[in-house]
Amino acid sequence: MGSKERILRLKDETRTNILDAALNIVQTEGWQALSMRKIADQIEYTAPIIYEYFSNKEGILLELTRRGYLILAKDIREARDKHELAEDKMEAMWIAYWNFSFANKEFYQLMYGVDMVCCNVKSSMPEAENVGAMLGEVIESLFKKKPVSEDDICMKYYTYWSIIHGLISINLVRPNGRTTDEINQQILKDAIKGITLSINN
Repeated sequence: MGSKERILRLKDETRTNILDAALNIVQTEGWQALSMRKIADQIEYTAPIIYEYFSNKEGILLELTRRGYLILAKDIREARDKHELAEDKMEAMWIAYWNFSFANKEFYQLMYGVDMVCCNVKSSMPEAENVGAMLGEVIESLFKKKPVSEDDICMKYYTYWSIIHGLISINLVRPNGRTTDEINQQILKDAIKGITLSINN
């Protein structure tokens, strides 16, 4: 390996170490505890080195948001690909979304601004658009009895999302008051089925 390649590899490793350290701080202390100085202390670098890779904390939050969407996209893609019928795909994808939110609580809080100030990410982030596009394609395939417009797909997407995100948010913000997993799963599946059935009625 040449010196140029070695330098690039070391830069990539340092960047990854910074992001991993930031996530570790958040997982142990919460988003409010995250600071450039804490990240530097954790990986035993000086703060100016961190600024060579990220100009501010917002840059780190943006990269972590991107990482979260990549994980979420992988999860819902795998869930979708296990089924043939559009109705089954839709349910599996939203259940994967639900499972992601609790398995990756810190990412979900950042991506959707649950119980914190959200990273200022526009909907034009390609990784976020990819998640919406996969769900939108399956929603479009659910319309069997009538012509479908982009507005129809968008409205149903936000109907699914608002109910599921609302239920997730309640459980993330009030973990001690959350209903049992069994009840949550029933509410989730009932909501998904109800919206799916409404599409062709």
